Amino acid sequence: MADPRGFLTTTERETAKRRPVPVRIMDWKEVYERRNSDVVEKQAGRCMNCGVPFCHQGCPLGNLIPEWNDAVHRKDGKAAIERLHATNNFPEFTGRLCPAPCESSCVLAINQPAVTIKEIEVSIIDDAFDNGWVQAHAPERLTGKTVAVVGSGPAGLAAAQQLARAGHTVAVFEKDDRVGGLLRYGIPDFKMEKHHIDRRLAQLEAEGVRFRVGVEIGKDISWSDLRRRYDAVLIATGASLPRDLAVPGRELGGVHFAMEYLTQSNRVVAGLSVENQILAEGKNVIILGGGDTGADCLGTATRQGASSVTTIAIGQKPPEERADSQPWPMFPNLYEVSSAHEEFGDRKYLSSTVELVGKDGVVTGIKIADTQFVDGKRVPTPGTERVIPADLVLLALGFSGPEVAPAVADIEIPLDSKGNFHREESFASSVEGVFVAGDAGRGQSLIVWAIAEGRAAAATIDRFLEGTTDLPSPVKASDQPISVYS
Repeated sequence: MADPRGFLTTTERETAKRRPVPVRIMDWKEVYERRNSDVVEKQAGRCMNCGVPFCHQGCPLGNLIPEWNDAVHRKDGKAAIERLHATNNFPEFTGRLCPAPCESSCVLAINQPAVTIKEIEVSIIDDAFDNGWVQAHAPERLTGKTVAVVGSGPAGLAAAQQLARAGHTVAVFEKDDRVGGLLRYGIPDFKMEKHHIDRRLAQLEAEGVRFRVGVEIGKDISWSDLRRRYDAVLIATGASLPRDLAVPGRELGGVHFAMEYLTQSNRVVAGLSVENQILAEGKNVIILGGGDTGADCLGTATRQGASSVTTIAIGQKPPEERADSQPWPMFPNLYEVSSAHEEFGDRKYLSSTVELVGKDGVVTGIKIADTQFVDGKRVPTPGTERVIPADLVLLALGFSGPEVAPAVADIEIPLDSKGNFHREESFASSVEGVFVAGDAGRGQSLIVWAIAEGRAAAATIDRFLEGTTDLPSPVKASDQPISVYS
């Protein structure tokens, strides 16, 4: 146990400070200042090493949280990263991007602020890289078997690393010009700078993973050809199809999907050229959707110099404390002030979009009305319509699923009722040798689920190729987040 009295003597929750708003909005660097090791060690000492650590169940990866908390408190960074890497291939990603369902399940959170699990996690991996403790683990022998991983997001990369360490020859195919999927071009640098991806990719390459960028399966190589050339294929393409908005005026210029806007910005920040870039500078920006993608658009528009930014959500403002319907250890839907919300902009709730209005084919405003609930549906309230000026409208309404048409047409892989690639609990599809992991089979979800499914799918593929496996399998395809349990 880290500190038998730690949760009694240190009752305050303390995390890294955010850089001052006037400073950070002038650049694209990460929002948080360097973490103080003394503070992290003290916070780790609050972990109670519970007899039943519910944080394990809150995390799909089954992270050994009490064990690495104890190591951090004892200043044993090598032991901490060993226990962290035992279940999580990429803690530098989850420590920055995961909403931390583990903290919602922390037993201490019943009557105190939860242990700063996410903060401790990212501190462990940052210290490990700084001290040279992250090394490549090349396999002792090669099996002679080959695996194609389609998609280089967290699910694909986790599976690739696990399979390469098992001795298989792994090629990762990415349709973009750089590896990383949404980690690369979907997440702004102020949330995660891209050198975190690059140094992890260097480790994967040293372990034998091969990357093929600028290759779109179904266009440059057919799915059937890929299946013939490799002993197994893993579909880890994510759920990249954006959800659209069917209202009058949708066709107006200046209305864009959020990911189109974010991708262009991230490419420019990376030093790449983008023709006719969508820019928020000097514009009244409306963001439809109050989730993480909307917050990413807000932070990006702020740094581009938007005149105003308004985030509009159709639903109610979430409560600031747990609702009775979401008791511990469920993952609650709470009102949060992200770094982007802290910087700039206005937030409106219970606002339904009625129409996008424009002039000469270009959007000039958005007509909204108060949301009312009729027969369980959210609909506009007649007589409450008003128009908000808008020069740029960004649709951050989530994603409807993966791009499935080429694969369905080529190898006839079936879909589930939600339009995702169908797979069994073992992540195997009905097509021999083809497997599915991450959002491509689950639908839009969390980064921890993507990594967990990538690890589990790797174990299934290893067993398919070798007849047995020593790789861990943390989840089944049918598993659901703890928040749905009653």
